[in-house]
Amino acid sequence: MTRADGAGAWIAMHIFYAADARPVLTECLRPLVRDLRERGLLDRFFFINYWLEGQHVRFRVKPRSPELEQEVRERMESAVSAYLKRRPALYDYDSEFLLSMYEDMFRLEYSEQERIERYGQDGPMPLRENNTFAFLPYEPEYAKYGGPKGIELAEWHFERSSDLVLDLLNRTNTHLRTALLGLCSQLMMVMGTTFLPDRKDLGAFLSNYHEYWQHAFQIAGLATVEKYEENFAQMSERLSQRFHDIEAGVHGTDGSNLSSFVRDWAEHCAELRDRVVDLSAKGDLLFPSWDPERMRLSGKVGEFRPVTDPDAALKVLLSPYMHMTNNRLGATIVDEAYLAYLLARVTGGRPARPTEPAS
Repeated sequence: MTRADGAGAWIAMHIFYAADARPVLTECLRPLVRDLRERGLLDRFFFINYWLEGQHVRFRVKPRSPELEQEVRERMESAVSAYLKRRPALYDYDSEFLLSMYEDMFRLEYSEQERIERYGQDGPMPLRENNTFAFLPYEPEYAKYGGPKGIELAEWHFERSSDLVLDLLNRTNTHLRTALLGLCSQLMMVMGTTFLPDRKDLGAFLSNYHEYWQHAFQIAGLATVEKYEENFAQMSERLSQRFHDIEAGVHGTDGSNLSSFVRDWAEHCAELRDRVVDLSAKGDLLFPSWDPERMRLSGKVGEFRPVTDPDAALKVLLSPYMHMTNNRLGATIVDEAYLAYLLARVTGGRPARPTEPAS
């Protein structure tokens, strides 16, 4: 069936790879995307890193027309098969450890009913075979991104985020944690100051963002806030200056200290913000209830209501937008908790102290 926009249906490939995903992205998917574009086959694409049923990259591709779907699928299969043969992950999953961790993560992200539907009443989560791929259904997260119109906007944004990340992974030393965290922090600053230009609002958001990652995933063995504070004391001057430079660039007062990728990201985030505001004003962003303190959706599945307050819509979407760009770069939840703490301190937010555990 022909879609309203004339493009083909989304094709979702999951590439199971029990190793650092960066080579998969830079040596396989980046040239594949370039080839699909040059041949006029590609309407849109994006990728994320995920854990369900084993560490993998979810590569989503939307062909330019329905007639091109088979060719696109075949080119995807050929490129990924060749890569896995040439450079397989050399170590397999530690299945016992991973299954325990993934079971905890599943309970945090999915309902018990969803678990039963996937794996049966008592069935364990299976682990897919390493160095394999599978074409699986693409399941848009309508509740998280605002219904059908919100998903269309998210997919547009995800392509830009994916392109940016593929370029950064290809030309920077993101295998060094300091380099990775530096890139993530700058992209977080840009998006945060664009969506929430008031420092007080941004500080409150980042404090909540920190609390969510710090406490929702205790299984990750996160570092203590005392250690975060020690690190902040050592870098506060440099980090504050970088935040000031980015804030000035985003707000249009002085962009002279912005690097090219930060400037490009700022332009994209400004357009993204305008689109969020426009959809919200039209009543086209539909969400279940949103709990700003816990930074998660609540309410029953299917109970969607329009969020017509642009400020509320921006706060709802900032969290998943920010998280997914960090995810593409390869940042862990430990990294996100840490960076959110540092940036909250810079902006005047007050993350909970060790004697003030989040409820």
